[in-house]
Amino acid sequence: MEEKNYDCVSKFCSIYQREPDAIAFCPYRISPLGAHIDHQGGIVNGMAIDKGIHMAYGRKNNGVVEVQSLNFSSRVQFFVREVQDEKVGDWADYLRGAAKMLSEDYPLKYGVCGVIEGSLPIGGLSSSAAVTICFLQALCNVNNIKLEASEYIKYAKKTENVYVGVNCGILDQSCEVLCEKDSLLYLDCETNEYEQIKQSSNMPDYEIGIFFSGLERNLTNSKYNLRVDECKVSAYNLMAYAGIEYDKLSNTRLRQVPEEVYVQYRDRLPDVFCKRTDHFYSEMKRAKEGAIAWKEGNLTKYGKLMFESGQSSIGLYECGCPELISLYWIMRDTPGIYGGRFSGAGFKGCCMALVDPKYKDEIEYKVRTEYLEKYPSLKDKYSSCFCHSADGVMAMQKIGD
Repeated sequence: MEEKNYDCVSKFCSIYQREPDAIAFCPYRISPLGAHIDHQGGIVNGMAIDKGIHMAYGRKNNGVVEVQSLNFSSRVQFFVREVQDEKVGDWADYLRGAAKMLSEDYPLKYGVCGVIEGSLPIGGLSSSAAVTICFLQALCNVNNIKLEASEYIKYAKKTENVYVGVNCGILDQSCEVLCEKDSLLYLDCETNEYEQIKQSSNMPDYEIGIFFSGLERNLTNSKYNLRVDECKVSAYNLMAYAGIEYDKLSNTRLRQVPEEVYVQYRDRLPDVFCKRTDHFYSEMKRAKEGAIAWKEGNLTKYGKLMFESGQSSIGLYECGCPELISLYWIMRDTPGIYGGRFSGAGFKGCCMALVDPKYKDEIEYKVRTEYLEKYPSLKDKYSSCFCHSADGVMAMQKIGD
């Protein structure tokens, strides 16, 4: 983690009149290919980026968790061994949920006082998973708990699924924990097997462009869970038609359905389920083809697949809002952008792209100008930045060791 003067440290010192014991960090992530299929056991590509969540923190011997965020006005307080069963509906549910999930397997004696700081606007970069994993690091450190990579992923995912109520897969947590700088994470969300695909020596220079629509998103209030259910119901019906043994709906995923079964029984499904399923199988192919292109250093082909992924998200998965869709089409028509699409679930938030660094100024100007011509009311909320790939939490811990 780059050394600098973080605002969260200054705020911590101001509140507690002492230096923090440590600073935890979790990067944000992007998934260039593999959109909307991790919750169906799909194959995805991912990278951590060099922006994320920092938390300046110290131990509280009385077992109280006392945390505030520089991005939100409210402060959270709870006793680490007495987390309420029901979520409150604020940003701190990710902290409560993380403490509750961790306490199921590890005794928690000490609490944490801290200040959290996010380096980018919320929406599309998995800030919720980053907050959760950042807090888990702090809580584990003060309680002398050392987690394996699989445990960070498990507890962060359970926090979202069980406590917060978002039916996400393992993409976000895995990228933020496992990724390595200058590598592409190739992750099978059904088997949990993964590969770090090193950047080819033939790869041209690139940076990661992030374009924030100015609209924040909340997955619990979006159609995210509905899309997950539509995919599961499609899989459930296809397995029934084909005579494939199936479990309860909550354990059913499209990855369990061979594509030839879908082709055979496609006509029996409502059109909306066909769209979701078409997206799943086509996105699986793009993720596989993208991994090959990445190994070859063929960023032109990889970018083309990203644009195809974005179009499938709009037409087949039917996510996005007018603002995000406008950003997507502007990116497609901008020289210097290899490829791009919505980042994350695609309900508000941001778009991401792989760009040629030589064109950064022109890209920033063109995207901003054309977007704000269409949505002038978002002038004070729209923003963009350029960043690089980065190590995930476990890679950083290895470096620190």
